[in-house]
Amino acid sequence: MAVLIALALFIAQAVNLALVLRDRAEFRLAQATRPVAIRVADAIDRETQGVRAIPRNRGRIRRADGNGIPATLPRMPQIAAELRTQLHEQGLDVGRIDTGVRNWTALDDAVLGRNFPRSARPRRQEDRPQQALLIAIEQPGHGWLAVIVPWGDGGGMRLFWRLFAQTLVLYGAVLLPVLWIVRRISRPLRDLTAAAQRFGRGGDASEPVEVRGPADIAGLVQSFNALQTRVTAMLDEKDRMLGAIGHDLRTPLAALRVRVESVEDDTDRLRMVETIAEMNRTLDDILSLARMGRPSEAMTEVDLAALVDAVVEDFRDLGQDVAFEEAERLRMRLRPSLIRRAIRNLIENAVKYGGGAEVRVVPRAEAVLIEVADRGPGIPEARLADVFEAFTRLETSRNRDTGGIGLGLALARSIVREAGGDVRLANREGGGLCATIELPR
Repeated sequence: MAVLIALALFIAQAVNLALVLRDRAEFRLAQATRPVAIRVADAIDRETQGVRAIPRNRGRIRRADGNGIPATLPRMPQIAAELRTQLHEQGLDVGRIDTGVRNWTALDDAVLGRNFPRSARPRRQEDRPQQALLIAIEQPGHGWLAVIVPWGDGGGMRLFWRLFAQTLVLYGAVLLPVLWIVRRISRPLRDLTAAAQRFGRGGDASEPVEVRGPADIAGLVQSFNALQTRVTAMLDEKDRMLGAIGHDLRTPLAALRVRVESVEDDTDRLRMVETIAEMNRTLDDILSLARMGRPSEAMTEVDLAALVDAVVEDFRDLGQDVAFEEAERLRMRLRPSLIRRAIRNLIENAVKYGGGAEVRVVPRAEAVLIEVADRGPGIPEARLADVFEAFTRLETSRNRDTGGIGLGLALARSIVREAGGDVRLANREGGGLCATIELPR
């Protein structure tokens, strides 16, 4: 806000400077032409009435044999146009009008002294004009009139520095109080933003935000504190409910597992054991997905490359074809058990549908990529986003041997997003799928 106000003040002052300079230029133009037009008209009128002839080759207004302005001098066409208008208003129609600007000389001081009243003569060296404006006016049938007048910068630099000082005063008088007000408003807003981010990442209510600032900001902070308390209470109730559900379901499953041991048929007993184990895994996945946003595991600094390598070794111990490209040590702060589970889910999918997996860690400046690639059938491009939805399976037979219940990718993405990253899927050239976990550094 302060930057916008400072920019607005600067633009306003710039517009003000442009308008003042334009008015000053118009005033300077009128100041240079109106006295000349009046004096020329008066001199010609006096000469016509025989009162006083216009002197030749001397004086501020004098007769000349021709246009004596050197061609090398810079011209002022706007002066010539304005002077023609002024002379026409005085009842004089003249021919050509030429102008030129050169440095002021001592001879010009002499001319100025003879033709100006004593009060108008420059008393100090710094008051002397910087330049002289030469004007040549063609009077049809009577030759040319030559006029010399002082010409300076019109006080442009003095005006600029005066406006610059005015801008500094405005900045001090307006911007400093605004900065104080903005700081008074933004500090509680920054605290509120930080508390909202902490609560959004972990779902754990921290200390209530201090209520301060203007009335509307204080009301917003109070509303956030009340909302945080209510949401925390609901999440606590949800966690208690999930714990009760898990306990109530695992207890009969454990009892059923004990009773299965009394089944005499080995084939039936083995199938029952596998079914109970699958139910336990499904229950774990459902409860884990339901608890996302309220992780109980603390953030820990770990070696991500070593963590990925350990997961790959677990699959190798089971005889799975999983390759890992060695990577350098990569220290990161994360929840290792959750990240391990996300990586395991992706590798399980690659092994199940592609027969094996190729895993590698790719460090970048702002993020770290964990790529899990396979040579399986891949996924249709239109369904790449669908497989992240919970309980979504591309294989619709619901056969446990050809897939799980559709929670692996949903859980992996929830874990990674909770860590501030994301999971992407892309089909590989030549067949297969590449799942990429991107974690911010």
